Amino acid sequence: MKPFERRDVLVGDPRLDKLRWSRRLSLTSRILFVNILPLLVFGGGLIYLDSYRKQLLDERFKLALIEAQITAEALAGATPERQEALLIQIGKEQRLRLRVYDADGKLEADSFQLASPSFTIGTADAGGSKQHFERSLDKAFDWLVDAEPLPDYVEPVLDDAQDWPELRRAREENLTQIVLRDAPDGSHVITAAAPVGLDGETLLTTRNPVDITQAVREARQTVAFIVFLVLTTSTLLSLFLARTIVLPLRELVRAAIRVRQGRERLVEVPRLPDRRDEIGLLARAISDMSSALRQRIDAVESFAADVAHEIKNPLASLRSALESLAKVEDPQLRKQLSEIAEHDVRRISRLVTEISDASRIDAELSRATFEPVDMHKLAENIIAARRTRGENRGCTVELEVSGRNHVVNGVPARLERVIENLIDNAVSFSPEGGLVSLDLTDTDGMVELTVCDNGPGIPEEAREKVFTRFHSDRPEDEDFGNHSGLGLAIARTICEAHDGALSAHARADGESGACFLIALPKVPQSG
Repeated sequence: MKPFERRDVLVGDPRLDKLRWSRRLSLTSRILFVNILPLLVFGGGLIYLDSYRKQLLDERFKLALIEAQITAEALAGATPERQEALLIQIGKEQRLRLRVYDADGKLEADSFQLASPSFTIGTADAGGSKQHFERSLDKAFDWLVDAEPLPDYVEPVLDDAQDWPELRRAREENLTQIVLRDAPDGSHVITAAAPVGLDGETLLTTRNPVDITQAVREARQTVAFIVFLVLTTSTLLSLFLARTIVLPLRELVRAAIRVRQGRERLVEVPRLPDRRDEIGLLARAISDMSSALRQRIDAVESFAADVAHEIKNPLASLRSALESLAKVEDPQLRKQLSEIAEHDVRRISRLVTEISDASRIDAELSRATFEPVDMHKLAENIIAARRTRGENRGCTVELEVSGRNHVVNGVPARLERVIENLIDNAVSFSPEGGLVSLDLTDTDGMVELTVCDNGPGIPEEAREKVFTRFHSDRPEDEDFGNHSGLGLAIARTICEAHDGALSAHARADGESGACFLIALPKVPQSG
């Protein structure tokens, strides 16, 4: 590449290549994934922990029920000495506190008084910072799952059956009752009350299942750690997502600024072809927009240069004629100079009119409302009007039609101008009394109108050049300056604005002459 042909290509950033795998997902999908993932993990963890805790407690409830009933049956009918022995043995083996109340609700025996306690319920200030954290975590999870608060476990000052609601119900209903309470240290306490025999005695079992509390806390800590890990991952993914958005956007911004400043004509806006998301669509849209803008600017600059060149010639001729007119006294020569000046004024006026029309035709068509246009009727009306006005210079203009659907969407006045320009051009190049033939047909999805003359024709290498603005290759017998060289350029612009095309060809029959082909999309017939 030459030094003065600097070309900034902004598509090779290695940081963007590292993110290639994510380019196929839309931004919406990525944003939803990054935001929903932590919520899914957290919600799933809460549901799992709640069901896990309830499952463990249900199992212990069943165990407590069976223990209370079996113990009550074993105590029924036993002597006081045997009852005390059973209370001590079962309390130590099962890590229970067993209490027996008589028919009046007075405490008869307590395994913790008969022998050393098999367990100790922790106090509120027991444990260090770890236990305080675990209790705080328990409260947070219970609040999140909206768990019903449990009654606190408090040992009564005077231990009596009336101090225990489950004992009262068991005595009234003669059925085993179970109650779950919260210990001061945050663990659970399960109490079960069961009738003993037929004498009105009742049994109260107390269990402190710290293993359940510890298992649930460990599971909660695991879920909390997983949620923290997912949140950290989500944060990193969010930063990663922001990077996948921000980096290409910055590249696009830098390229857009350079295009706007116009300092570097060969700036290439990155198209990011590997990205299938909205950023890729934006990059390609901006790239196409920049290319179209650059082409439009080039066209405007070229058009301005051509306009200056075309107007310069008649202005120079007009100036020369006017300067000479003041010095010439010969009436005949003064008349010739006046005619030259008048001709140059008309030529400049024609140029200005054509240039104005050519410059605004794109904008005008972009705002125009298209309507169905029958090309058959339009061509017939144009031919009849030209014949009435006597504009065919003795030439015969004929129209041949094949097919049935010749309707296109367009602006009738502009399509009329295209046909008028082509017929006028054909009449100009045809000999006097010649034939200008129009052939209208419909093909697959297109309406085609061919305008042919029997003039000298157009060499193959010049068939595209005739559509260049200000190109003027007129017949020798035509007065100089009667055409601006914009007619065919305007006609092609109109056709392209109608999603069609205009091209030049040789005659299909091999005869001398030129043919211009208009191809426009036809309107499908309903039914």
